[in-house]
Amino acid sequence: MFSVFLDIGFQFFFSLTTLFFLRKIAQRVGLVDRPNQRKLHNGEIPLVGGLSICISILSFIYYQKMDVPHQNLYAISISILVFVGVIDDKYDLSVKIRLLVQTCLSIAMMYFADLQLTHLGNMFGIGQIDLGWLGSLVTIIAVIGAINAFNMVDGIDGLLGGLATVTFTSLAIIFSLHGESLLAYLCMMLVVIILPYILLNLGFLGRKHKVFMGDAGSMLIGFTVIWLLLAGTQAPGNGPIRPVAALWFIAVPLMDMAAIMIRRIRRGDSPFKPDREHLHHICQRLGFNSGQTLCIICLVASLFAGFGIIGEQLHIPESVMFMSFIIIFACYIALLNKIWVITAWLRSK
Repeated sequence: MFSVFLDIGFQFFFSLTTLFFLRKIAQRVGLVDRPNQRKLHNGEIPLVGGLSICISILSFIYYQKMDVPHQNLYAISISILVFVGVIDDKYDLSVKIRLLVQTCLSIAMMYFADLQLTHLGNMFGIGQIDLGWLGSLVTIIAVIGAINAFNMVDGIDGLLGGLATVTFTSLAIIFSLHGESLLAYLCMMLVVIILPYILLNLGFLGRKHKVFMGDAGSMLIGFTVIWLLLAGTQAPGNGPIRPVAALWFIAVPLMDMAAIMIRRIRRGDSPFKPDREHLHHICQRLGFNSGQTLCIICLVASLFAGFGIIGEQLHIPESVMFMSFIIIFACYIALLNKIWVITAWLRSK
């Protein structure tokens, strides 16, 4: 037990020290986020959260000699993603380049680590749904979807870190309950590594030390989440997690991304075109400040993840969990379609 606390303390301070060191370099090389029409913050903020988290994860895996399945492939994959993300943060890469890199890493994950969606469980109540040859295509879509879902929620201070913490904490709990102590420990350490970023991002250690995650960090987190979900749901035989539970662990980023993309496509825009219609923007238009918005969204995400854990422990039928998810998502879509009417009505009161 003492060694666990020692690991936690070491990784926390290693991640914190890395952030302070990298932010000075970022300011010198211009790896900073500047205010514009969409980014309403003060001053130039170093985009080093993702780079720091990547270095800390690699340090943890190799320094602690963690026997993580296919850890070398995972390490190479996140290093590539972070490198591309840093270039994107600095020079604004084309969406096509980012998607190409994400697709290639998806294929490498399937080919070298044998991590792919082979089945969806009994989501529809008619027996296990095996994907067959469609599994590879669905896996690529799932990886790209997870990466971009976490990328899109990074809109206000603390939100990406908060939602990542909810997801990794939930995975740590469910892995622990199913005897997957190694994966549970890894998820717990991911939370410890992310915590220093959250403290700096929210300005708890002084506004002058503020940092942002950047695309490098959001892509790393999304990729890590889908890697762990595939490891938990698609293991040979019966994995520790049913596939439907995975939806609840990433419910908020997934619903927000899907809803936004549907609206953009309906308008004839690119699904990747940035705008200010995400859930956190809607909360702010309803009158909540950034802190209140952060708390509300993280609370909702925690409730969703909690339902996923309870559903696994009580063995709630997969079809019930899936239909519940679809109903909530449909309600969210309906709310978005009427959000301007609702906002106007609330402001008139």
